[in-house]
Amino acid sequence: MRIITGKYKGRHFEVPRSFKARPTTDFAKENLFNVLRGYTDFEGATALDLFAGTGSITLELLSRGCERVVCVEKDPFHYRVIEEFLYRLKDENALPVRGDVFKFLNSTHEQFDIIFADPPYTLPNIPDLPDLVLERNLLREDGVFVLEHGKRDDFKSHPRFVEQRAYGSVNFSFFQ
Repeated sequence: MRIITGKYKGRHFEVPRSFKARPTTDFAKENLFNVLRGYTDFEGATALDLFAGTGSITLELLSRGCERVVCVEKDPFHYRVIEEFLYRLKDENALPVRGDVFKFLNSTHEQFDIIFADPPYTLPNIPDLPDLVLERNLLREDGVFVLEHGKRDDFKSHPRFVEQRAYGSVNFSFFQ
């Protein structure tokens, strides 16, 4: 896994072979961040990375200048890998949280400029995530929520849906 651009551009992190999550591909990640540039300025932004997995999105957000990135991951092994990557980066602007995303969303009162969620594509309550994030007022007024999902999910009828981008089997739905 590598960081695509920013102050940590080109840094590589070896994801263990026993890792269960599928990291967002470099192709999809690069396109995602190109689109996100049109929605927000990363410099000084606060971000939330839900279902953080490898921490790839967290690392990319830090590299692009986010002031604070909270990443939430439930799996203890995945969480330890993220902690190791953050330790190697020596960036104090990240806060890894080991816990259930849904419990975290129901308990936090912090607002973010960018919220990214990459749940397992088989998670049965993926359709609930936009409402859970947006109705809890976790997104700042000009912020953007991005949900990564498979082809079977469609959010175009959601009242705060803005656009969807597809890169192979990876889909990103944007909400404001």
